[in-house]
Amino acid sequence: MGSTGDCGNGAAVAGGGLVVPEIKFTKLFINGEFVDAASGKTFETRDPRTGDVLAHIAEADKADVDLAVKAAREAFEHGKWPRMSGYERSRVMNKLADLVEEHADELAALDGADAGKLLTLGKIIDMPAAAQMLRYYAGAADKIHGEALRVAGKYQGYTLKEPIGVVGVIIPWNFPTMMFFLKVSPALAAGCTVVVKPAEQTPLSALYYAHLAKLAGVPDGVINVVPGFGPTAGAAISSHMDVDSVAFTGSAEIGRTIMESAARSNLKNVSLELGGKSPMIVFDDADVDMAVTLSTLAVFFNKGEICVAGSRVYVQEGIYDEFVKKAVEVARNWKVGDPFDATTNMGPQVDKVQFERVLKYIEIGKREGATLLTGGKPTGDKGYYIEPTIFVDVKEDMTIAQEEIFGPVMSLMKFKTVEEAIERANCTKYGLAAGVVTKNLDIANRVSRSVRAGTVWVNCYFAFDPDAPFGGYKMSGFGRDQGLVAIDKYLQVKSVITAVPDSPWY
Repeated sequence: MGSTGDCGNGAAVAGGGLVVPEIKFTKLFINGEFVDAASGKTFETRDPRTGDVLAHIAEADKADVDLAVKAAREAFEHGKWPRMSGYERSRVMNKLADLVEEHADELAALDGADAGKLLTLGKIIDMPAAAQMLRYYAGAADKIHGEALRVAGKYQGYTLKEPIGVVGVIIPWNFPTMMFFLKVSPALAAGCTVVVKPAEQTPLSALYYAHLAKLAGVPDGVINVVPGFGPTAGAAISSHMDVDSVAFTGSAEIGRTIMESAARSNLKNVSLELGGKSPMIVFDDADVDMAVTLSTLAVFFNKGEICVAGSRVYVQEGIYDEFVKKAVEVARNWKVGDPFDATTNMGPQVDKVQFERVLKYIEIGKREGATLLTGGKPTGDKGYYIEPTIFVDVKEDMTIAQEEIFGPVMSLMKFKTVEEAIERANCTKYGLAAGVVTKNLDIANRVSRSVRAGTVWVNCYFAFDPDAPFGGYKMSGFGRDQGLVAIDKYLQVKSVITAVPDSPWY
C-alpha cells in the first residue's frame, strides 16, 4: 500500500501490553491521492501513553499547501461537487457517514493512541457524533436557498446562496474526529471544497477520513488533508490568496495571527472558535451529588483538554463545604491510566508540551496562594499522565482563574448571592460556555440570560447537538459551528434584480 503511506506495523500490542492500532495512512492527501511532501520531510506523531513514536507523517509546507489549494480550486471551478444537486451531495455525505460507522472501532483506536482519548468513549460518543454531524448537514444540503424580494419599482428580485469557494480548515488536537466533521460537514453541504490541516499532534484520523471520503464518492480535490505545523502549513493556508475562507478552532493567540494573515492577503472570510474559561455555577438548592458529578465531568472529561471545560466552579456558601468534601472524594477515585482500558476515567495529556504546561499552571496556582486539596502531580512511570487536581482559596485575579489551562485542574470558589455569581462568572476575557445548577427556574433564566457566553447549560453539561449553534463571545471568537446557521459562513449571498417593464402588477 505504498501509495497510501501504509506503515505496515500491524502491531496489536506494544511493550507493557499497550494496544497499538495499525496505522495505514501517513502521507498527504491531495487531489484524491496520498503523496509524499514536496520536500520529502516527515515529522513524528507520538503516543502520549508512553511518549514513543507512533508513525512518521509527511510534513506539508507552503509548496504542498499550494498544490492542495490548486486542486481544491480546480474542483470548485470546474469539478462536479458544487454542480451536483443538494440531494446528490447528501447521498455522498450519507455514504461517508456509513463508512465512519463501519470503521468506528479502528478510528476510535487511532484517536486513542494519537490523542490519549478514552477508547470506549470514542466508540460510543465521538464516532457516532461524527456520523450524526455528517447526516445532519447531508439533510440540509438540498434545503439551501435564497428568498424572493419585494423590491420597489418595475423589478423583480431574489437572492441566491452560493458556495463561498475554497475553505481552509485548521483544527486542534483535543477532538480530532469531531473537529474534522464540525467544519467539513457544513462546507461540503454548501458545495465548497476544503483544505484541512489537522493538528500536528493528531493527524492520523484526518488522513483516514480522506481515504473514506474517496471511497464514499467525494470527487478528487474536494477534500485535501495536509498535516504539518502552524507556522508553515497553517500560515500558508491563512495567507493564501486563493483560499476564500478559513475556519479555525484553537487558541486566541493563533486566532489573532490567522486574522492578521487573512487581512494582509485577500481579506478572506474568517471564523474562529477559540479558548474558554467557563464558569460552573452551583446554587444552594441544587442536589449536591448531582452537582458534584456534573462539575467533575465538566473539568476532568477528556483530561480537561476541552475548550468549554467548566474549570471555574462557583458554589453558593450554603452547600460549599459539603460540595468541596464530595468533589475531592470523587477526584481521588477517578482512575488515571491507559485510555484503552475500559475502567479508566482519564487518559494522558496529548503530548509532553501540554503535560508540562499543565504542571506549570499547577505550580503557579500554589505560588500565588491557592490551596491544593488533591492531585497536582504527574502519575505513572511513563507517558503524560496528571492527577485530577482541585484548588480552593482561588481569587479572581489569580492566573489559574483567568488563563485557559487545558488540563484537569478545577478552581473551586464560594459565592453568596445571585448578583455576585453573575459578576464573577463574567470576570473573564472569554465567553464560550457556562453551566448553571439550580432547581429554581427564575434563577436559571436570570443567570442564563446574564452570563456572556455562547452556550449555557442548565442542570447539564456538554449537552451538544448538531442543531444547537456553538461558538463564543468576547475572546472566545466569532462565527458559529453546528446548527443550520453554521452553513452560512460557507455561503455568499447574491441579490439578483431583473427589470420587468410590462408586468400586469408590481
